[in-house]
Amino acid sequence: MIRRQQAADRAIRPKLRSPGHPKYQRHVEVAFWEQIAKGLLPEEAAGVAGVAPAVGARWFHNAGGMPPFDLKFQPSGRYLSFAEREEIALLKAQGQGVRGIARAIGRDPGTVSRELRRNAATRGGKLDYRASVAQWKADMAAKRPKVAKLVANPRLHAYVQERLSGQIQMPDGTVIAGPQPPKFTGRNKPHRKDRAWSLAWSPEQISNRLKIDFADDESMRISHEAIYQSLYIQSRGALKRELVWCLRTGRALRAPRERSRRKTWAHVTPETLISERPAEVEDRAVSGHWEGDLVIGLERSAIGTVVERTTRFTMLIHLPREEGYRHKQTPKNGPALAGYGAITMKNALANTMSTLPAQLARSLTWDRGKEMSAHAQFKVETGIPVFFADPQSPWQRGTNENTNGLLRQYFPKGTDLSRWSAEEIEAVAHALNTRPRKTLGWKTPAEAFNEHLLLVQQAGVASTG
Repeated sequence: MIRRQQAADRAIRPKLRSPGHPKYQRHVEVAFWEQIAKGLLPEEAAGVAGVAPAVGARWFHNAGGMPPFDLKFQPSGRYLSFAEREEIALLKAQGQGVRGIARAIGRDPGTVSRELRRNAATRGGKLDYRASVAQWKADMAAKRPKVAKLVANPRLHAYVQERLSGQIQMPDGTVIAGPQPPKFTGRNKPHRKDRAWSLAWSPEQISNRLKIDFADDESMRISHEAIYQSLYIQSRGALKRELVWCLRTGRALRAPRERSRRKTWAHVTPETLISERPAEVEDRAVSGHWEGDLVIGLERSAIGTVVERTTRFTMLIHLPREEGYRHKQTPKNGPALAGYGAITMKNALANTMSTLPAQLARSLTWDRGKEMSAHAQFKVETGIPVFFADPQSPWQRGTNENTNGLLRQYFPKGTDLSRWSAEEIEAVAHALNTRPRKTLGWKTPAEAFNEHLLLVQQAGVASTG
């Protein structure tokens, strides 16, 4: 009996570092990461999960923006749950014995005995069982960290790191140093500053190229997702964090895909989302649905463009600068004088599109620029509803994007667009509208638009007759 008691005493876990705040339960962390996957910011996800914003921000940063565990994993009933540990702590405080506790929770007495010894709090100099500390100790003991493949295979590590951050060279092998980048700050790529010139292969390119360069060596294999995890999750200890600047995006933290669909623009209301747009817009069978955007030039100059989806008919909007505009000398938080402030843009667009018959002005789809913040007033004045495309989704306004590409022949990037008068801009629009288009059966947009206009006029005459 004494020997068994001695063996049981040796089963007590040694002292561990202080856990600080009791560990949040797995279901709380799962709820946090599920909200992150839905596109919420860490502070917002923390509020939903019921933890402090600082805790949520720390979880997100320490994990590199990636869930540190499988969200779909559910622990089996083999191990004690936190609810059972709470029940054990309560019954023990009431003076219940090991067998009584075991009967109450439906577990073997040996399981309860080991739990009371192994996971008890020892900082007070005696065994004091508390459910939160017991759960923390059990989680620490259950960890089985797997060595990252890039740590275990130095050859693979060298290959991946060289393709990410290796120096670029001339065809003859001469190394080109490139610009001197700023010091890594732990944040995203520097804005409007030099970045290091490197090979900068994407993880997907590296992963697939390994199969070609080492066709017969199965040890030289790694998925692109494993490379991303090695970059963003520093606990893996495989790749240095600063190598994220070698990625095209240069993000220091991985952003969930749903984040791009967040409705963070105050002027974009639920009823103006592109998902609320009439279904007839998609197939282009009904004319009168337009897409719009700005062509931006030097020193905050711009020209508005609106294109009819069915006929590709284009109208350009003259946006001259307002009186008092001085480049880089405009007072902070002062009036918008660049020519495409919300009210100026609304007035210019309304003047242009109010000339259209109602049957040819059914809707307008815009990107999420703040120049359309006055869309509600625009709808009241013209009767044309405005819908906004999803963020970073230019294909949802493909007709307008293609037209803007054609306009760059006349208005190249890096040129001052404010020097052109309304008449000159109209001449460019006329040139575009009288150019034959393959998608229209080699008709011009002007001819196609006139056909629709005649149909509208004939329908109006027939209805009044």
